[in-house]
Amino acid sequence: MKKLVIASGTGFLGNVLLDYFKSKYDQVIILTRGKPCRKGHVEYVNWDTKTMSGWEKELENSEALINLTGKSVDCRYTKKNKLEILASRVESTAILNEAVLKCVNPPKHFINSSTATIYRHSTNKQMDEFTGETGDDFSMGVAKEWEFTFFKTNTPKTIKTAIRTAIVLGKNGGAWIPLKRLSKMGFGGKQGDGAQFISWVHEMDFARAIAFILESKMEGIVNIVSPQPIKNKDFMKALCDAINMPVRIPNPKPILEFGAFFIGTETELVLKSRNVVPTRLLNGGFSFQFDTIQKTFNDLLAKP
Repeated sequence: MKKLVIASGTGFLGNVLLDYFKSKYDQVIILTRGKPCRKGHVEYVNWDTKTMSGWEKELENSEALINLTGKSVDCRYTKKNKLEILASRVESTAILNEAVLKCVNPPKHFINSSTATIYRHSTNKQMDEFTGETGDDFSMGVAKEWEFTFFKTNTPKTIKTAIRTAIVLGKNGGAWIPLKRLSKMGFGGKQGDGAQFISWVHEMDFARAIAFILESKMEGIVNIVSPQPIKNKDFMKALCDAINMPVRIPNPKPILEFGAFFIGTETELVLKSRNVVPTRLLNGGFSFQFDTIQKTFNDLLAKP
């Protein structure tokens, strides 16, 4: 019986993976802070992300464990929020490492979330798994500590992969909904100077890439991003074209800083240039269904 375990799998990305994988596995376990329940062959098991409480036995005899745990970075970087962002990632990763080691028959593959934000701001050099350059600001520091915690524990019977994921664009969550709403209101012009790159991936390609990693038994670091990073000004233009919005008021940095403070977020989320490419996936033979932003927008806007 094939079993998949998804830690913290009730959010946007968890639902994307569940929709994709539930027909491919005989049993799917979702580790959640919510109430335990069963829906067909999908079972929701309570965990607190920090301690062993019985959930760890669900890892036994599983094909794969996918960890999506982490407090959203869509917030102000106060001291409290910074501590929670780091702790939520490091503590959950550490306890899952410990649980894997305790298993008699541990997961064959452990995929842990990471982020493409680990790479430095870049408008000229494309960052891949081999020559990408990291930095030392808060976000990059969190990502490095996250990956260090994941890889420092040796799991002899379990393959380990950290996925450096960019913005995932999907119909039911993530960045797509606020970006579309903003553009429909007429504020779909460039953000800042518009020269910063956006690395992104369609939700279906995100799930397909994880399936490819499992099938190919890829270890180490893998970037899950589309093969064509796009400048912010071109991204926003393509979005406005897709929704037929002629009014495209730009959002200069001072306006973004004021708006970010007002809604409780940080401008880094839109002003950092994430110029990241998926060299390992491409070298391994993975083919993106949505390799351009136009294909992605057309699919997201298509009626069911």
